[in-house]
Amino acid sequence: GSLGEASPYYIITIRFTIAFILLSLIYFRKFKLIDKKNIRGGIIIGIFLFLGFAAQTVGMKYTTAGKNAFLTGTYVVMVPFLNWIIKKKFPGIKSILAGFITLIGIGLLTISGKLLLGKGDLLTLLCALFFAVQIIAIEYYARGCDPILLTIVQLGTAALLSFICAVSFETAPHNINKDFVLQMGYLSIFSTTIAAVIQNVAQKYTASTHAALIMSLESVFGSIFSVLILGELFTHNMVIGCILIFSAIVISEIN
Repeated sequence: GSLGEASPYYIITIRFTIAFILLSLIYFRKFKLIDKKNIRGGIIIGIFLFLGFAAQTVGMKYTTAGKNAFLTGTYVVMVPFLNWIIKKKFPGIKSILAGFITLIGIGLLTISGKLLLGKGDLLTLLCALFFAVQIIAIEYYARGCDPILLTIVQLGTAALLSFICAVSFETAPHNINKDFVLQMGYLSIFSTTIAAVIQNVAQKYTASTHAALIMSLESVFGSIFSVLILGELFTHNMVIGCILIFSAIVISEIN
């Protein structure tokens, strides 16, 4: 994949920069509406977005894809507890139970073999913590801000921080071929630009605990597409994992 062609910080620099430029060009008319709240919120969210991706991308070099996916998914459990600490408001048994059920489901989908924690795994756990804080920050700022402007500032902040780290710690990518360009295009447009806009707009209307649960479906779709596109085996564990994650979302939504 892309990690083979370029170093981690350059990859996230490219994807955030392209996403920032794309959104700025599409929504340039909105810039006249920008104010301090949008800028402050976007910068804070952008810092945690960068920290999450930096820890995950570097961690990926020292662990397996399955463990990386599982440990990143632990933000589902972290969000309700962090909310409890920050807001001093108990998120409810349902949210916590749903979080743990989801975590078991992600484990069944992604882990094969023993879960021994190494350097890459600890970095990935740190990434999950940063993503959990980012989700809570989006909920806080999206209510009173323009979600598009928030996304533009957030992506610009993440791009700048990634670039500083790339220039400081890594060598510029070489051997840039057609595959690399296509991979970076996909990462930048679908996984970054569209995903960030949808998340920020959606979190204007839903709680961070619900957002975290819904976003955990990434592991379900990842497993399904790995079977459909890459021809990987769909195991009993993966079926149970999918059922658990869907059940957790239903549990959290039932009043």
